[in-house]
Amino acid sequence: MDIRVLKYFLTVVREENITRAADILHITQPTLSRQLSKLEEDLGVQLFLRGKKGIALTNEGILFRRRASEIVELADKAERELSESEQLIDGEIAVGCGELESVKLITKLFMSFKEKYPNVHLDLYTGNADQIKQRIDNGVTDIGILLEPVEIEKYNFIRLNIKENWVVLMRADDPLAEKEYVTAQELSKLPLIMTKRQSIRNEIESWFRGYMDELNIAASSNLSTNASILVEQGLGYALIIEGSMPFIDKSKVACRKLYPERITTSVLAWKKHQPFSLAVTKFIEHIQCNLCIDNDEI
Repeated sequence: MDIRVLKYFLTVVREENITRAADILHITQPTLSRQLSKLEEDLGVQLFLRGKKGIALTNEGILFRRRASEIVELADKAERELSESEQLIDGEIAVGCGELESVKLITKLFMSFKEKYPNVHLDLYTGNADQIKQRIDNGVTDIGILLEPVEIEKYNFIRLNIKENWVVLMRADDPLAEKEYVTAQELSKLPLIMTKRQSIRNEIESWFRGYMDELNIAASSNLSTNASILVEQGLGYALIIEGSMPFIDKSKVACRKLYPERITTSVLAWKKHQPFSLAVTKFIEHIQCNLCIDNDEI
């Protein structure tokens, strides 16, 4: 029996008028009348005596009102209890990510999640995609933001609609800082600080195309913040994701766009067939609901 229809019935009983009840319920009078007629049909009894001055309950209607009130009250109580139990959900959600623009999204998702589950807290680990994947596989991290390209056959994932732009980082007083963008030719013979991830490194090296043989790799780093220190000290030019720039001292280092531009994306991933805590399970559901994901994609 539909709780919604029971509430319709009780509203009509209270108002003793279908039109007024329909206005309160924000539905049309014909719709409400049809719902009541169907309720009588389903029960096999007449609940109302309909007259010109209004409606009154039959003996069966009086009995049903008592039961309907009990059912609605019990349903409302159950909803309150479930809501209260959700407030009791606590624990840790371990998320791994790089220094990316996509981190802003996971932060917003967690903040809205925490409004409903205030006792849950976030454990954030920063590293590259290879490190985060290993932590997910080992069960140390629940959910990861992985910069593509990345192998994700073992994971459920959501491809995020956020562009991650590659830029070059240099000292603020470097002559290249006066340019709007920097080309592969201009960078090809300069000392470069590259990412440690081989798959990403391959992507960057392919951007250099005909200048591959001229590349001067001075160092590698897995985090942009550390790479910026190497740049500041004059070791070389770092190729990084633009989303990591908020963590970098722009008075000492500058970043410029690449030409032609190099853009990648990231995925939000968690391991398939992995048992999670109730807090993590609820958070994954929250992510799927808020990002409107097609079930075929995960």
